[in-house]
Amino acid sequence: MDAATAAAKACLAAREALGTDLVSLAPANQTLVEVNWSETCWAAPSCVVQPSSARLLSVVLRIIVQFQVLFAVRSGGHSPNPGWASIGQPGVLIDLSRLDAFRVNADASVVSVGPGQRWGSVLAALDPYNVTVVGARLPGLGVGGFLLGGGLSYFSGEYGLGADNVRNFEVVLGNGSIVEANAHANADLFWALKGGGPNFGIVTRFDLATIPIHTVYAEIQAYAATETASVLRALAAWQLSTGASDVRATVVALAFPDGTTTLGFIYSQPAATRPSAFAAFADIPVLATVLAPTNLSARALVEAATGLANLSPQRHDYRAATVPVVDADLYVDMFRFWAERAVDVHARTCANQTFVLQPVTPNMLQRGVDGGGNPLGLRPSSMSWWTTLIDWEDPADDDLVRSVSIATTDEWKRRTGGGGGSRDFLYMNDCSRDQNPLPGYGVANVARLRAVARKYDPHQVFQKLQHDGFLLRKTHV
Repeated sequence: MDAATAAAKACLAAREALGTDLVSLAPANQTLVEVNWSETCWAAPSCVVQPSSARLLSVVLRIIVQFQVLFAVRSGGHSPNPGWASIGQPGVLIDLSRLDAFRVNADASVVSVGPGQRWGSVLAALDPYNVTVVGARLPGLGVGGFLLGGGLSYFSGEYGLGADNVRNFEVVLGNGSIVEANAHANADLFWALKGGGPNFGIVTRFDLATIPIHTVYAEIQAYAATETASVLRALAAWQLSTGASDVRATVVALAFPDGTTTLGFIYSQPAATRPSAFAAFADIPVLATVLAPTNLSARALVEAATGLANLSPQRHDYRAATVPVVDADLYVDMFRFWAERAVDVHARTCANQTFVLQPVTPNMLQRGVDGGGNPLGLRPSSMSWWTTLIDWEDPADDDLVRSVSIATTDEWKRRTGGGGGSRDFLYMNDCSRDQNPLPGYGVANVARLRAVARKYDPHQVFQKLQHDGFLLRKTHV
């Protein structure tokens, strides 16, 4: 049986098992295709399957294995990497949007969330309980990919990554069985899912520890191009000061090709004035106030941040680099290296790009260790995770537009050197299509991840039939 015939039969079998409401055949599924944030991922599959329970997803996986059909899995569809949460014909897209359960336990210490939820909805539903979770920094992002890739949050400095705050995963394995993974049951799978990506099964429920945060302090300030060097130097000074050791303090730094910069200051409790933890930035003249100093809910915080990201349907990309040293001169030099290229490419393509430094603190990484560990392989230390957000229109410009971030990550690597450890680490949720974060987890952790994958997916369904992604099959260490 050829691939097209097998896909067609699998789709019909899924429709028979799940019903017409949960299986949309091509070409009628175009609206579902365009759920993906980036047009780079608008590929039309043979069918889109939307299971509404773990049991139905189990049926879908059994059908896929029976017909040996390629598949992709989509939670929120925010990845811009072609093939990660999208697939063309012949192939099946498993869309998890109907797995959108939400349940809070009796004392509001744990919330159970389906992968079909978006973080804005999760935070809104938690708001009446006066707690929140270590979730994404934008409301439209899906729950699943964020947590399986690690999950960097406004509250990570105090509580660690989102994955470190998962207490239990419900998982459908490649053979269709449904298991729980936590510190006491299937503990090896539990460890692997905390940043190991889509290599082991499809998570149908995340049980998340809530954190006792409701109202926080926040402000967003913009600075002129003449102050860019001062802003970047202040960021490095902050990372090296006692300000960064205040676990409640978070700084988000974005720079643009015209030299202007934007800083977000978040403190995870209310304050009447800017907390002293941010003193390193006090003397820099402000060009404009984007969000006046205020106290607001965690829900309102992520909604306020929406304006800093382009969520419109365009072609998008991002890219990851780890900056293992805190160095003000390096920050300034690398911004200039990037901006020169970004300005040139914008003039030729109208592509918009950003330069983002995300401070990582020792406590953020220590919380992962204290929580039983994760596959990332990072020792507690101060570093930055650099990323970029890129938006453009014309597919013909793909290579030229992406050349800026590729050159920049190569230059980061050249200037900071190799040698293993954090120098080779890449944050999965910022990685582009040609990057592979798994080798940066270290040889021992990759071997451990492979062992978990062989144990829970002995027929290697997620390596052989899953269309693409940050997969162990592509990892050679």
